[in-house]
Amino acid sequence: MPTLLAIESSCDETSAAVCRDGKILSNFIANQKVHEQFGGVVPELASRAHLQNIVPVVDTALKEAGVTMTELDAIAFTQSPGLIGSLLVGGQFAKSLALSLNIPLIAVHHMQAHVLANLIDEPRPAFPFLCLTVSGGHTQIVVCESPTQLRVIGETIDDAAGEAFDKTAKMLGIPYPGGPLIDKYAQIGNPSRFHFPEPKIEGLNFSFSGLKTSILYFLQNAGKSLQYKPDPIATSAERESFIRENLNDICASVQQRIVEILLHKLKIASLETGIREVCIAGGVSANSGLRQALKEYGEKYHWNTYIPAFQYCTDNAGMIAITGYYKLLAGEFSDLSVRSEARAQW
Repeated sequence: MPTLLAIESSCDETSAAVCRDGKILSNFIANQKVHEQFGGVVPELASRAHLQNIVPVVDTALKEAGVTMTELDAIAFTQSPGLIGSLLVGGQFAKSLALSLNIPLIAVHHMQAHVLANLIDEPRPAFPFLCLTVSGGHTQIVVCESPTQLRVIGETIDDAAGEAFDKTAKMLGIPYPGGPLIDKYAQIGNPSRFHFPEPKIEGLNFSFSGLKTSILYFLQNAGKSLQYKPDPIATSAERESFIRENLNDICASVQQRIVEILLHKLKIASLETGIREVCIAGGVSANSGLRQALKEYGEKYHWNTYIPAFQYCTDNAGMIAITGYYKLLAGEFSDLSVRSEARAQW
């Protein structure tokens, strides 16, 4: 029964997990509150916080799992993509630990790990399956033939869906991180109140930059227009009043449009590939509107649908651990020359 330690440090969460024979024994995450005052992640502050957190986080994960260092058979870590300073902290720690224990090192691609988070708990999708991976930095549709054979068949050509949520929240004056708060307000709003355009993008790719622009002009014009107006339609006071009085409906309408864009492409992917095993993953997969819509699509189109537990949706070491486990079984190891990279294909 192979036992491995996994480390995730791609952005602003420092996380460590222990996996034994494909079962996650612990998954500990230290969040960084320092970024809230800046309205987004500050890379330099993130890497400094990782330096402070990594030792106690790893120690906690091992203790929660009841595992000692000498029982480890491998170390897995997030190699790419992410903030380079943050990645380096986790990568260098993993290399040092693997070297000192004389055990294999396993480099993991962050997006592959999001997809394979669906393999952590029962019920698990059968191969091949489709996965819509949605986060703050990525939006992709992936065909997963096996734990080590994945291919991207659609992705965003500009901004990610998670960024659209976060930027909308910022425009609405909602504090960071805004995505979960949009979801909260949307649950008591009318999703049919306001109508935002759907980008006309061929194939399975996505685009959210135009939608963000439409939302910006909509708010600047206090709901009177989706178009740019050189002469302001609304005063600053009118805009603030409009947002305050219609916040729930705006959030619900924006959320519905983003979810519709995502699942429309996923439906096309299912029809084109003939695959009806369908998953979602990534931070935005925690969104209640997306989770409910996937269930409804599944019932309508006879899909078997899967969603990771909430703790495995956002950035976490549990998903790095399960990916590392399958790479360990396949003998896919890295040597100490492997480099952390802000962007890397997989």
